[in-house]
Amino acid sequence: MLTNQYLDILPEIKQALELGHPVVALESTIISHGMPYPKNVQTAKQVEATVRENGAIPATIAIIKGRLKVGLSQDELEYFGRTGQKIAKVSRRDIPFIVAQEKDGATTVAATMIIAAMAGIRLFATGGIGGVHRGGELTMDISADLDELGRTNVAVVCAGIKSILDIGRTLEYLETAGVPVVGYTTDTVPAFYARSSGFSVDYRADTPVEVATAILSKYDLGIDGAILITNPVPEPYALDPKEIEATIEQAIIEMNKQGIVGKETTPFLLARIAEQTHGESLETNIKLVLNNAKLASQIAVEYSRLLNIGKGGK
Repeated sequence: MLTNQYLDILPEIKQALELGHPVVALESTIISHGMPYPKNVQTAKQVEATVRENGAIPATIAIIKGRLKVGLSQDELEYFGRTGQKIAKVSRRDIPFIVAQEKDGATTVAATMIIAAMAGIRLFATGGIGGVHRGGELTMDISADLDELGRTNVAVVCAGIKSILDIGRTLEYLETAGVPVVGYTTDTVPAFYARSSGFSVDYRADTPVEVATAILSKYDLGIDGAILITNPVPEPYALDPKEIEATIEQAIIEMNKQGIVGKETTPFLLARIAEQTHGESLETNIKLVLNNAKLASQIAVEYSRLLNIGKGGK
């Protein structure tokens, strides 16, 4: 863990990191931009509770008044949920300006990875990663998440690539960036709301210890970048791939008519899909985030155990 003048780490998390105990990073964009209030705060608390139930310490990451926060208080979670989309959505390029101007920021996958790495956290649970947007070969609309996955040493557990994106091109980009895509108990990449996109993973793992061993090997070898662990949404909550694809296509047509571009596209599409599925997609989103938090915590526990064995612990 590095000393950083801009970083505020909750005492519980700081102690866990110093002792080599398992810690799981969580993002804050899902609180402010991913769900309506009060569902967002309820979900954030559920996710933190799930991490604890599975043996790790949760570290929800955000920026408050220019301070990089690793771990939020209950009041801070409530503040983020109530304020919602008025809080800036922050990626790599935005961090120095939000800090310099002492503003609040909800961290995306990329920004959460950066701050987690500063604190010395190796595992991060999220919903789905960003990627190459549909039509990205013409618009060059590509999420900063992908470059971050190629450079930052934090393993990411997700439910695959968001269904609203071009999954095939996103996987090609990840291959170029040297990011291994692991399927947890699956041979195909999950598609967020659906359990499979039809695209093959690079490697399959069937236990948390398999993943933890690969993470340890990667960083022991000095190979920078993430391992992307894709974890299918539990079957009872998965949506039909054909039905969700039709819903996404309709939402994209509406988005294009309204001229929505850039970082506003994902929140718009997720909101429209939730509307059109009468809230079913939102419930699926919540279940997959909880499922990812559970798996990330199990991997973090095994990773911590392996590290301690390497240091001569038990």
